[in-house]
Amino acid sequence: MDRAQKLELLDRSLTRAADAIGDITPVVMARYYARHPDAAASFERHGMGRTSALEHEMVDNCLYCLMYCLERPTEIEILLENSVPHHQFTLQVSFDWYRGLVDATIDVIAESVPADAADERQVWDEIRSVLGGVFTECRSLLAGANPIAVASA
Repeated sequence: MDRAQKLELLDRSLTRAADAIGDITPVVMARYYARHPDAAASFERHGMGRTSALEHEMVDNCLYCLMYCLERPTEIEILLENSVPHHQFTLQVSFDWYRGLVDATIDVIAESVPADAADERQVWDEIRSVLGGVFTECRSLLAGANPIAVASA
């Protein structure tokens, strides 16, 4: 399957999820908080009275990564390799919480793909794999990072 076909299938999945669910943010966040209950307090603290707006912004960021990781993988790699350490060291948002939100977003959208749409499922498997590789690299970067240097950067 070529890139254009993958992007078409990705668009189909995103459109279907939007049509079936509407705003996916509440569904994603419910799944995320069920998996990472301690993250709710972090969203409250960092949202400064605008928790819902922060949740929407973070799900939008996840969607951006999902929509463009096949088309512009280097851009997404750079984005995450800068954002993950910032969140971990400056905002005390753990790597697992960060990745967990991306995973919850993928799961919500991928669950809307019909069982007989193997080609779409393959695209979501590839997206999960591509982002998994980026997160593996981020974990390696975190392991060797100096939190004080990263926090002041």
